[in-house]
Amino acid sequence: MSPAPDDPSRIARRNARLGLICAGFFVAMIGAAYAAVPIYKAFCQLTGFDGTTVRAEKAPETTLDRRLTIRFDANVRDLPWTFTAEQTSQSVRIGETGLAYFKVTNHGSEAVTGRAMYNVVPETAGAYFQKLECFCFSDQTIEPGKTVEFPVVYFVDPKYADDIDTKGKGEVTLSYTFFKAVNPAKPAQTADATPLKAPSGLGGRPQAGL
Repeated sequence: MSPAPDDPSRIARRNARLGLICAGFFVAMIGAAYAAVPIYKAFCQLTGFDGTTVRAEKAPETTLDRRLTIRFDANVRDLPWTFTAEQTSQSVRIGETGLAYFKVTNHGSEAVTGRAMYNVVPETAGAYFQKLECFCFSDQTIEPGKTVEFPVVYFVDPKYADDIDTKGKGEVTLSYTFFKAVNPAKPAQTADATPLKAPSGLGGRPQAGL
């Protein structure tokens, strides 16, 4: 004889199956959410979406006469560090390679590893603001009481001047925020070593803030 529709054992088995399906769906969604973070970050860095700057292999061959004002912003979250830009702003021609310096001091009692996240404003400039060298490409370990200077080598792609969303904008802000690194890679760069060296041809100090 078939069990009655309201047989408690049948209802229990059905509820158990439903519970397993829901649990599996929940775990899958959590996994997808975690996977989406690096995928989204990679997408942003590749395309410049959401104001994320792009890493470039070489500087453009064309330099325009038009100049842009590049402003610099530095922030720290949950780290015993002071992080500052050594110049408030720079005036560079579109396509010209610029060199800016940032400084970090660890005021804590132990070495701390941080990683800088970055973006530009306006967000539409993200696809054209490109960096050849940057401390943000890797974790940075600062020893207690140490101060480290980091150069950033950048340029604005000449296509900036042709894009309807950017060609009328004469100012771009590059903003960094240092966070404590999660599962930092080893060995990390430390304050005892020079984190980055500016490419040849860009020696000396950048133009002072405007």
